Amino acid sequence: MQDERPPILTPDHPAAESFTDAAAAVARLEELYEQATAFLARHFSAAVRGGKPAHRIRAFYPEIRLTVTSHALTDSRLSFGHVSAPGSYATTVTRPDLFRAYLTQQIGLLMQNHGVAVQIGASSTPVPVHFAVAGNPDVSVPQEGVLDFSLRDVFDVPDLATTNDDIVNGTRTHNDDGSMPLAPFTAQRVDYSLARLSHYTATDPTHFQNHVLFTNYQFYVDEFEAFARAALADPDQGYTAFVATGNQEITTPDGVILPTAKMPQMPTYHLKRADGNGVTLVNIGVGPSNAKTATDHIAVLRPHAWLMVGHCAGLRNSQSLGDFCLAHAYLREDHVLDDDLPVWVPIPALAEIQIALQEAVAEVTQLEGYELKRIMRTGTVATIDNRNWELRDQSGPVRRLSQSRAIALDMESATIAANGFRFRVPYGTLLCVSDKPLHGELKLPGMASEFYKTQVSRHLQIGIRAMERLRNMPLGRIHSRKLRSFEETAFL
Repeated sequence: MQDERPPILTPDHPAAESFTDAAAAVARLEELYEQATAFLARHFSAAVRGGKPAHRIRAFYPEIRLTVTSHALTDSRLSFGHVSAPGSYATTVTRPDLFRAYLTQQIGLLMQNHGVAVQIGASSTPVPVHFAVAGNPDVSVPQEGVLDFSLRDVFDVPDLATTNDDIVNGTRTHNDDGSMPLAPFTAQRVDYSLARLSHYTATDPTHFQNHVLFTNYQFYVDEFEAFARAALADPDQGYTAFVATGNQEITTPDGVILPTAKMPQMPTYHLKRADGNGVTLVNIGVGPSNAKTATDHIAVLRPHAWLMVGHCAGLRNSQSLGDFCLAHAYLREDHVLDDDLPVWVPIPALAEIQIALQEAVAEVTQLEGYELKRIMRTGTVATIDNRNWELRDQSGPVRRLSQSRAIALDMESATIAANGFRFRVPYGTLLCVSDKPLHGELKLPGMASEFYKTQVSRHLQIGIRAMERLRNMPLGRIHSRKLRSFEETAFL
């Protein structure tokens, strides 16, 4: 039978080319990506105006390909920027404009550590039209049924069968063509998350900074804006802008930010630096599902660290409202990551993060040594998926909490830490005690003491100070070998 499928129309891609200069390689990636997305946008707009095209329209993501033939070992201290064995490695790339600094750094390390060129060309992975026109103000993709033809009959659309976490979860060791993964995420997976980030946070991914704070309390947003305005008034701090929900950006301390009529699910704010090493604050709300959603998508931006700075229940009678809890272990009863990261996988504390947080607490509170123990305790933080766990038979949950030596309980911290471990993003947790349900101090109006109010106002400052300390550390020290598996991708 004759094949009745329509012929495929694709752009004329240049042949794959070898590069020994990282910046030039990234420039070619940008050229290929722009060519592909412009081609799709042009033909899609024509189809919306003129009806179903006679051809199937397809363009491809650019790719990076590397071939290593030597077993020569690289510097054993390096946690990324090299491959572990000879072979062919490849990854598809999206938004090279957004990831320019990251790609230049990672490609440059490969060239330096292996002394080989990289090949840049078009891949065999189609670009879904939804992602190609995302962010293009002149083009929008209508819902299925609005057009007089099925969109998927003409254009490639997102395919969840190929958009997954197989690489970071360690279940995918080879690409379809036999090459090995070069990066932790494919282009389709990155595009999916970039679209989700815009939806959930109401800010463009271009604004996200390399250091991310998560909170579960609106008060921290108010404190963050106040801190940002003060920072913009002091040029020596190096911050250049503050971005609020709706991509409202100010560059001076008296800049105007208008109230947002409809807040997104996870309001997000960015205190920016020119090099991207500022601080992003995400109000994820309450619950492990939100925590997983946020970190699932922010992970594709490859941040240098993320920290949880939120409220918790204090589990020890010796604690007071407003005391700080620095997590050095996590009891995972949140369950949302059980299929991706089994509960038997330990989530270790990271020394660099722990030291930065403890030093930041000492700096902001002006306490140190034994005196610091009056307001901060280090121990296990339990994360649970039942907000009303107190109403259950106390012999179960309370016994487990006691056996684990937990000092605090919340609904987000272990999820954020576990996803940091899974995605190779350095993580940490500093919580503030807001109630003590096991000791009769429930979270009720009017119970907050002046000490508690003062500590909450300091808490956000401590998180920012910790991030500023981490910013000054060498990247290889923060992204250490502790977070890397046996067979790891070369890209961070």
